Amino acid sequence: MVGYDPETKCVSSVEAAAAGSASGLVTRVFVSPLDVIKIRFQLQVEQLSSRNPGAKYHGILQAVQRIFQEEGLGAFWKGHVPAQFLSVGYGAVQFMAFESLTKLVHNVTSYDARDSFVHFVCGGLAACTATVAVQPVDTLRTRFAAQGEPKIYRNLRHAVVTMYQTEGPRTFYRGLTPTIIAIFPYAGLQFSFYNILQQFSEWAVPAEDKKGGNVKNLVCGSCAGIISKTLTYPFDLIKKRLQMGGFEHARAAFGQVRIYRGLLDCIRQIMREEGPGGFFKGLSPSLLKAAVSTGLIFFWYELFCSLLCALKNTDSAAKKEG
Repeated sequence: MVGYDPETKCVSSVEAAAAGSASGLVTRVFVSPLDVIKIRFQLQVEQLSSRNPGAKYHGILQAVQRIFQEEGLGAFWKGHVPAQFLSVGYGAVQFMAFESLTKLVHNVTSYDARDSFVHFVCGGLAACTATVAVQPVDTLRTRFAAQGEPKIYRNLRHAVVTMYQTEGPRTFYRGLTPTIIAIFPYAGLQFSFYNILQQFSEWAVPAEDKKGGNVKNLVCGSCAGIISKTLTYPFDLIKKRLQMGGFEHARAAFGQVRIYRGLLDCIRQIMREEGPGGFFKGLSPSLLKAAVSTGLIFFWYELFCSLLCALKNTDSAAKKEG
């Protein structure tokens, strides 16, 4: 049901936006702790190893324990309000754009709207559109998740006003270049591999055994998330580093800080000081998060779309009887 299907034509663009925002909202609640840990790992200059005495974090379980001891349970949902704005807005724009683009491909080209390559291109373009729309909220989310104690920003309004007054409006779009570079292939691969895996499951599973459709959506989404995240992860790390520009003082309690003058300077500094492995810091919690979040996003989206279709069919049946 993800993408335009000329045989069903069940979900409109507005309904796709509603289902996308709802799936983003529900999924965010579950993945927020993993997101906080991933961001902490990505921003740590020191090697993620227990052999490095200067490293604050060196493993997922150790990070969970330390964050809980120092900052309490609520720390795992730091920045949850802007993160929810991000998830709801991103989900709505992405799925609405994806459904619209696949429909456009079907109407004006000779390509099959359900083809995996079409899903790759449309998925990438839809994600870029959603990214530009919600990038300021993503920057706010990153800063809230990254700040320690005492807090630099008291609440969302204080963060927006402080950042605007001290750093200017452009600060809300820090890291946009690597984000766009990364998000097109990442989202494109997500939609493409989800489509491929769905088609494979249709071929591999006998018709009489096709009862666990929701579980299938969850598994296909999780696998698509792991593959796409692994292939594009370095760009995500660079984006997080650049988003912290002008906010370095809040990172002092976590270890060393660096100032980056731009995308290429960030790449050079990471390569020189941290080596190739520096581009994959936080990969473990990120893959765990990608598996959970992508699986749940597609699971909830398909479920909400099915519910919307069922409601529409019930209404139309009632009108015919009336």
